[in-house]
Amino acid sequence: MTRATPTTVRPDGLAALRDAVLDSAGTLGVAGAGTASSWGGPLAPVDTVIDVGGLSGILTHNPGDMTVSVHAGTPLRDLQDELAGHGQHVSFDAARVARGATVGGLVATADGGPAALVHGTLRDLVIGMTIVLADGTVARTGGHVIKNVTGYDLAKLMHGSYGTLGIVAEVVLRLHPVPKASATLALDCTLADAAAHAARVFARPLDPAAVEWYSTGSASGTLLVRMEGTLDALPRRVDRLRDVLGASCSDAGDWDAHSAAVRGTPGRAVLRIGVRPSRLATIIDSLPSDGAAAGLGTGVATVSLPADAVADAHAAVHAAGGTSVLRDRPDGFSGPAWGPPPSAVALLRSVTRTLDPDGRLGPGRLAPWLQEDPR
Repeated sequence: MTRATPTTVRPDGLAALRDAVLDSAGTLGVAGAGTASSWGGPLAPVDTVIDVGGLSGILTHNPGDMTVSVHAGTPLRDLQDELAGHGQHVSFDAARVARGATVGGLVATADGGPAALVHGTLRDLVIGMTIVLADGTVARTGGHVIKNVTGYDLAKLMHGSYGTLGIVAEVVLRLHPVPKASATLALDCTLADAAAHAARVFARPLDPAAVEWYSTGSASGTLLVRMEGTLDALPRRVDRLRDVLGASCSDAGDWDAHSAAVRGTPGRAVLRIGVRPSRLATIIDSLPSDGAAAGLGTGVATVSLPADAVADAHAAVHAAGGTSVLRDRPDGFSGPAWGPPPSAVALLRSVTRTLDPDGRLGPGRLAPWLQEDPR
C-alpha cells in the first residue's frame, strides 16, 4: 500500500505554527532550508510536514544588551548581514551557514564551526527560546519565562534534537562584537604533526580563535590557526604564533577549502565525531577516511568514509568514549546513522515520553535511540 504524500503547511508566525500542530493529525516532520535533511536518521513517512521557512526575520535587536531575538526560520547569514551594521555578530561559523542554514536548523542539529573553540556552539549562545510542543503547548525558556515544562531546560534539550521533542519557533541569541582584525596562519602537515603543533599553541598564552586541520584525501593536509584582536595588537600576536609554528607557515589560510572538507566527498558517507581532543588525531588516523576536517581544540571532526566503514567507525568512536552521527549518506545507504546509544539513553526516552508521548515529531530521526528495547 502506497502512503499518501504528506500535507505541507508553512506557518508565518507563532500562532499559526501552534495552530498547524493542533490542526494536524498523526506524525509531523519539520523542514527548513534543507541543508541538513540527510543528517541523522532518515525521517520516516509522516502525515504532515511543517515548513518553518515562513518564520523568518528579526523580532527584537538590543544592541546595548548584545542580544537579538529571531524567528527560527531565519537564515543565519541574513541575520549576520543585519547585525554587521551594528558591529555585532553571532559568533558561530558552521560551514553550512553559507548555504542558507536557518537558526532553528542549526540548533536542532547541534552544528558548530571553528569558532566553537572560543564561543562554543549555539547551545552556549542561546539565552532564550520559544518552542511548540507536540500537543500545541507554547513553551518559553530563558530570560522571559512564561511557561516551562516540568522543570526542563528546554533550550538545552532542543539542541541536537533533530526535529523531535518540539518545534523551535523563536530564538534569543547572545551577540559579540565583530573582531577589529583577523589573521590566519597555514601550515601544510600531517594530522599527527598538526596535533603536536596545536599542543604547543595551546601551551602558550596565544589565545587562538580557531585551530583546525583539514585534508581532502591525501595523508598530508593543512593546519589553520586563526587569530583575532585589535589592529594594534594583532600583528605582535601573529608574530609570536609564527615563532611557534615555524618558518614554513604561510599567511594563505583557506577557510573555504576547510568548509569543503567539512562537507565531505560527494557520494561518500560523512560522519561527525566528537571525542576528547587528545584522542581525536588517533581516531581519525584509524579510519579509512578520504577527507577530514578536525577541530584540534574542540575534539569535533567530520570525516568522509566508504559506506561499508560507517558501522565500524561508530564503534571505534564509541570505544574511545566519543559520539558520532551521520552527516551525509550516499544513495541507497541503510547503515546506522548513530553510534551505540549513550548511557543516558533511558533518560532521553523518558524525556521524549513526557514531551511527545505519542511520538508525533520527527519519527526516525533519532532511531534507534528512541526505540524501546523489546526485551
